[in-house]
Amino acid sequence: MQDNDLRLDGNAAGGLLNEIFRFEMTAAEATCGGCGTMRPIGELMLYQHGMGAILRCADCDTALIRITYIRGCYRLDLSGMTYLRIASEIQQQEVHR
Repeated sequence: MQDNDLRLDGNAAGGLLNEIFRFEMTAAEATCGGCGTMRPIGELMLYQHGMGAILRCADCDTALIRITYIRGCYRLDLSGMTYLRIASEIQQQEVHR
């Protein structure tokens, strides 16, 4: 199996992220620690397989978010991003009107 067989856009991680974060995460904006690009998580590239999932920068391929699920616990590694911007619930409702 090649990497391209596992590669989807970040929107495909919506269900997985919704299990961890109880609000819409694909609209949250991540700033890449590799190239400094800021984009919504839904625009990142998802690589998912049996061991977990990795969301990578669509520009430079830096791994921004690594997610594993082991023994009933999610483990997140966010070390590939410099920060994560999450709009408040009120702001998200205003954007979707």
